[in-house]
Amino acid sequence: MKRKIFTTALLSCCFMICLAAALLDVAGTWTGDLKMADGNTIPLSYTFKIDGAKVTGTATSPQGETAIDNGKLAGDVITFSVNVQGMDIPHSGKCYADSIGMDVTVGEDKLHSKLMRKAK
Repeated sequence: MKRKIFTTALLSCCFMICLAAALLDVAGTWTGDLKMADGNTIPLSYTFKIDGAKVTGTATSPQGETAIDNGKLAGDVITFSVNVQGMDIPHSGKCYADSIGMDVTVGEDKLHSKLMRKAK
């Protein structure tokens, strides 16, 4: 009896996690500001295209627009990199229904940005 209850509870949890991941719609345009170590802020915009677990699209900053490379979506975690002036900049974020908490590593600095979905 205990085994049936445990199995049912485990399957229910797995189902809820899969359902939550499926409901996260990351595709589209997200914007935010990245606060640099020197206190300046840089406006950022990301346009994500999702194909299964593969993430593509573009990142836009005052330096221009660049393609998203090596993009992956695993559950509610998104990872990718962008190449800015010859330097690969890794990004990793946690996706929520209305925002993405994005960590950006620039050199030795680990910076954080909160991205919000751009209104259509």
